[in-house]
Amino acid sequence: MSFDIGKNIHLTIFGQSHSKAIGAVIEGLPAGFRIDMRALKAFMARRAPGQKGTTARKEADRPIILSGLVDGITCGSPLAMMIENTDARSKDYEQFRAVPRPMHADYPAFVKYGGFNDIAGGGHFSGRLTAPLCFAGGVCLQYLGQKGIEIKAKLASAGGVSGKKMQECLEEARKSGDSVGGIVECCITGVPAGVGDSGFDSLESSLARILFSIPGVKGVDFGAGFASAAMKGSAHNDAWCFDEKGNVKTKSNNHGGILGGLSTGMPITFRVAFKPTPSIALPQESVDLKSGKSTMLEIKGRHDPCIAVRAVPCVEAAAALVLCDYML
Repeated sequence: MSFDIGKNIHLTIFGQSHSKAIGAVIEGLPAGFRIDMRALKAFMARRAPGQKGTTARKEADRPIILSGLVDGITCGSPLAMMIENTDARSKDYEQFRAVPRPMHADYPAFVKYGGFNDIAGGGHFSGRLTAPLCFAGGVCLQYLGQKGIEIKAKLASAGGVSGKKMQECLEEARKSGDSVGGIVECCITGVPAGVGDSGFDSLESSLARILFSIPGVKGVDFGAGFASAAMKGSAHNDAWCFDEKGNVKTKSNNHGGILGGLSTGMPITFRVAFKPTPSIALPQESVDLKSGKSTMLEIKGRHDPCIAVRAVPCVEAAAALVLCDYML
């Protein structure tokens, strides 16, 4: 398994959904950087469970700093933190040891780890691990903010609808015991031209890699994305021009701010598609690994009607980690 990422900024995440704690270790942060803990906690609260339209599981998600800070300022040592899990109900998951949940990692994890995988809450495959991701990304967001770089994501659609209709869609899914997918859009501004690399370390490759590590992500596209396949070159090409200050820009942004794996100075734009929450209250078909027979499965517990809702800050955090890694 791999729960570490990055070169200049190296992040390691540890823990499981229902373990005593989850956490992160961040290496490479420059010494002398003051972290605004109040702002960081507010950022993490956007991802926390217990909000309207999300799971009823309530976790405070209070980061406990173990090392790396002295009086709120980085000291050059790895920044280590943990978050205690206080509202886990592991008994809700016992049946899934033998009967894997559809569209969860239960069965392939059972095969890979010989049945020793932690099934409670999904173990280390759970979206719960995005809490330490948001801590690390939140720190990077503050660092990038000092350089004039802003990363903003939003829920663009849920269940195929957008705007005010999204809340109605989420409520309908919750009441019916079902779930819906969603799309998160992200825009990064303030990144100068030339950030990134070519080949396997391209900016798009690095962003896509970390975005796909967020549980539930099934697709990522940049700029015009998949719509580019239906466009003509004359319509898709972004013409170069000078702005009023003499800076090189493009008249449109179908390329999404990245060409050849490098930033162009235009806003970096991408969309992230999230699948519907696989844990639903409706009866589903599965198999019993002990009896070798087909069976029906009913999932109880507390689950999000749309995981994309709480994934918005996760997308921002993931993007911030990648950009920090390139720019340090």
